[in-house]
Amino acid sequence: MTVRRFTPDGLLQPTPYHHVAVGTGSRHVHVSGQIARLADGTPVAPGDLAGQVAQALRNTATGLAAAGATFDDVLRLTFYVTRWTPDQITGFMAGVEQVAAEIGLPLPLPPASLIGVEVLFEPDVLVEVEATAIVD
Repeated sequence: MTVRRFTPDGLLQPTPYHHVAVGTGSRHVHVSGQIARLADGTPVAPGDLAGQVAQALRNTATGLAAAGATFDDVLRLTFYVTRWTPDQITGFMAGVEQVAAEIGLPLPLPPASLIGVEVLFEPDVLVEVEATAIVD
């Protein structure tokens, strides 16, 4: 395996993600920000954070697969969520959990950041996901 994830003693626990990932592969894979759109541009789950998180992660899985990677190879995920407030964590995590088994997303997640932003590139987009992976 090219990625080992862990949370060392002394860092906040429990969390829904690991704090550290060590990659030993030789090929880096970067999947640009994915949103809740189908390949033809059709919006998925307008106004529904959980539904948009799930679709954005599905799209991320598609990008990883095209590069010969899976979520097992992911070193880091970055989530951008519009108008973030802490009470949205339930809907956010519902989207993650809804799709995890379907796309092979490990729980706890790889090291991840959730960044609140005012808006993304279109007004109906609630979340965008970036992934960095490493493979042999």
